[in-house]
Amino acid sequence: MSLKYAVLAALLEGEASGYELSKVFDVSFANFWASTPQQLYRELERLTRDGLVEARVVRQERRPDKRMFTLTEAGREDLRAFAAEPPRRPTAIRDELLIKIQAMDDADPEATRALVEERMAWARGKLARYARVRERLLDGRSEERYLREADRIGPYLTLLGGIAFEEENLRWCERVLAALRQRTPRG
Repeated sequence: MSLKYAVLAALLEGEASGYELSKVFDVSFANFWASTPQQLYRELERLTRDGLVEARVVRQERRPDKRMFTLTEAGREDLRAFAAEPPRRPTAIRDELLIKIQAMDDADPEATRALVEERMAWARGKLARYARVRERLLDGRSEERYLREADRIGPYLTLLGGIAFEEENLRWCERVLAALRQRTPRG
C-alpha cells in the first residue's frame, strides 16, 4: 500500500494542514503506518496534482502562510474503491530485532537482554500513548456506546489493532527474557 491511501484516510477527519497531518500520523496512524513529515508533504503535492485533494492557502500574520488540504470527491471515490479491494498480500514482519534474536547465539547475552528490554520500553510507551488516544476518542463513553454512536469507528478499530500489537510485543519480549534467564551459560 502506498502512503497515498493513508493520507486520504487521514483527511476523512476533515481539513488539515501538512503539519496537522504529521501530528495525526504520529498519534492515530503510528500503530499501523509510519511516515515522515517530508514524505507527507511530497504525497500531499502528488495528491493535489492528481486532483484527489484540494489545497487552499491561509494567510497568517507573523507566520508563514499555511496550506490546508481537503479530500475532493475524486479522492473519496478512490479511497472507497481502495477500501473495498482485498489486500494484495498478507502483512509480513520486517523487524531488525528479530534478525538480532535469530543471530543471538553468537552474541553477548546481556546485549540481547538489553535490546529486548528496550523493545519492551518502546511498547509500554506506545501503549501509554494509545491509552490517551483511546480516552480522547471515547470521551467518557463506554466502548459499546462509542461503537454504536460515533460517526466514524475506523480510527478506534485501528487503534485497537495497535494496542493488540504492542501487547503481543510485550508478551513475546517477556517470553524471550524468560528463555534467556533459563539458559545456562556455555563455556
